[in-house]
Amino acid sequence: MSDGTTNNYGPVANMNGGQGNIGFNFGTAYGADSDPELRAAVEELTHRLRGLHQHLTEDQARTVDEALPELVPDRGVLRERGLMLASLAQIAAAVGTVGRPLAEAVGRLIELVR
Repeated sequence: MSDGTTNNYGPVANMNGGQGNIGFNFGTAYGADSDPELRAAVEELTHRLRGLHQHLTEDQARTVDEALPELVPDRGVLRERGLMLASLAQIAAAVGTVGRPLAEAVGRLIELVR
């Protein structure tokens, strides 16, 4: 039996009519840069990492999985995560030719966050 109490565990929106309602805008994580080049570099690196999984050892795949949420389009945050970027570059080198596009994507991102 309910006592009339509503327990909401997250955002709640009540919409009564309107047009073009598409959902919540939570802003940008970490106060991310609005630099489209940085954003594109992060997206490219993320895409390349996801496409490389079948070529990775279990340890390499775990490192990639742990790195993916850390890749945000924020220069300051990425500068602090230089060791993670270096680990991704090392994985790219270890998988050989198939990792070359990943190595190039990591290099571009590192150049942008300097």
